[in-house]
Amino acid sequence: MTPNPEMKSIRWRDTHVAYGTVTRCLHWTMAGLIGWQFLGMGLRLILGRTPLVSFFVGTHQNVGTLLFLLIVLRIVWALINRRNRPTYAPGMAGRAARAGHLMLYLALAVVPAAALVRAYGSDRGFSPFGVEIFSAQQPPLAWMVTLGNALHGEIAWGMAVLILGHVVMVGVHQRMWRDATLDRMAGNRLRGAANPQTETHEE
Repeated sequence: MTPNPEMKSIRWRDTHVAYGTVTRCLHWTMAGLIGWQFLGMGLRLILGRTPLVSFFVGTHQNVGTLLFLLIVLRIVWALINRRNRPTYAPGMAGRAARAGHLMLYLALAVVPAAALVRAYGSDRGFSPFGVEIFSAQQPPLAWMVTLGNALHGEIAWGMAVLILGHVVMVGVHQRMWRDATLDRMAGNRLRGAANPQTETHEE
């Protein structure tokens, strides 16, 4: 088989037939970290205060900070690659996918941003990975803590619903429509490039 010239370029940058290495690494790294965060919060709701839950809670701030940095990087990278990425399907399905992705990106940015607002106003300070970003407020800024608490938790669970919808639609694409959408993000470039005209959705 003669190598497809388009496939050779699918390494770091995105193309019209598949996502590049940088996008895929960002996507799956963030997916794992988000899963870790929700696992910890789920265990907290189910088990209450236990040593296991305390371990997860103890990592929440560091993981959240890393997620915030990754979402900023991902947004910047998506803008750089905006003309080269797989396109949305035409019609209502494509518009719904675009709206869903925009809401998910927004939630991914707002959830850690709300935590930063809360941290800035609290009397605990903010020192992810042992590096002080915000010193403790004395007295705490109650309105910032209240606002941060309200937005962080509520929007995080809304984001969980969006993620669930995202996973369900990937399953629909893969099992029912068989358009290799998952392959483009999973790194299976051969299947993704074999049918470049298939309707796709941006990640």
